[in-house]
Amino acid sequence: MLTARVAVTGGGLAGFDAVRLDFGEGRLVGEVSVRPCAPAVLLLHGHPQTHLIWHHVAPALAEWFTVVALDLPGYGDSRPSDPGAAAMTKRAMASDLDEGMRRLGEQHGFGPYAVVAHDRGARVAHRLLADRPDRVTRALLMDIAPTLDMYEGTTRGYATAYWHWFFLIQREPLPERLVGADPDAYLDAVMGSRHAGLAAFDDEALAAYRAALRDPEVVHWMCEDYRASAGPDLELDRADREAGRVVTTPLRVLWGARGIVERYFDPLALWSALATDVSGRALDCGHYLPEEAPAEVLTDVQEEFLAPLLT
Repeated sequence: MLTARVAVTGGGLAGFDAVRLDFGEGRLVGEVSVRPCAPAVLLLHGHPQTHLIWHHVAPALAEWFTVVALDLPGYGDSRPSDPGAAAMTKRAMASDLDEGMRRLGEQHGFGPYAVVAHDRGARVAHRLLADRPDRVTRALLMDIAPTLDMYEGTTRGYATAYWHWFFLIQREPLPERLVGADPDAYLDAVMGSRHAGLAAFDDEALAAYRAALRDPEVVHWMCEDYRASAGPDLELDRADREAGRVVTTPLRVLWGARGIVERYFDPLALWSALATDVSGRALDCGHYLPEEAPAEVLTDVQEEFLAPLLT
């Protein structure tokens, strides 16, 4: 069984090497630990964070797998390859990330890969599954219901709890100016209002999240991420449903029993309507599963999700 451990050392993941991939006008930045001949796993983070959300999880997974943890395009030190109007659609973000994994695979000898993703990263992973199912062997999505269902199922309580969903989609530059005026206050309001508060986060990791959000570019791309989710991403999701397209890749979903998704949605039922092979459960935590409940996450990832890749 994998065991959790804190592994933020010097602002990075213990035992990992820094990686930067440049293409187009953008770049992907993160860290990688290569285990020869082992299956590859891509780790994707959520909002408003960076790949360091995996500091408890990634080093333990690296004992078994080649592990790649990347900042999402537009977040942390990564930037979208084509900084146009569609840069932060989940289709474009997924394309950038898959190109990064293709290049790393050519360098380190792996092909299709598994994906473990939280929050915004999980929404990118969903589009990756829809657009490029041949590239992903298995996927695990943490604490999200499908984007279309969440917008169409909005209630007063949900909109109050997830207020940033509706604030960040406002026309530029209003949200950029307001977040940029006090990014620490914004981060505290979003992350500190969840079940575990800010005490759930390692000091070095939290400092890295704050530093990233102080970059006006990150704030802009963050807003564009949410604007895309409320616009073109919904159109893509509707088109998939109208065409009867479903995810056929094995899919596992985890969510926090003390979180907003649990309170207002039924993640397992909603994902089961969109995929043919779905399993999952709630963990005894809030929204930030990799940092609030790393031991449970590691146990589930190894025993329920990635075990078939080791046989």
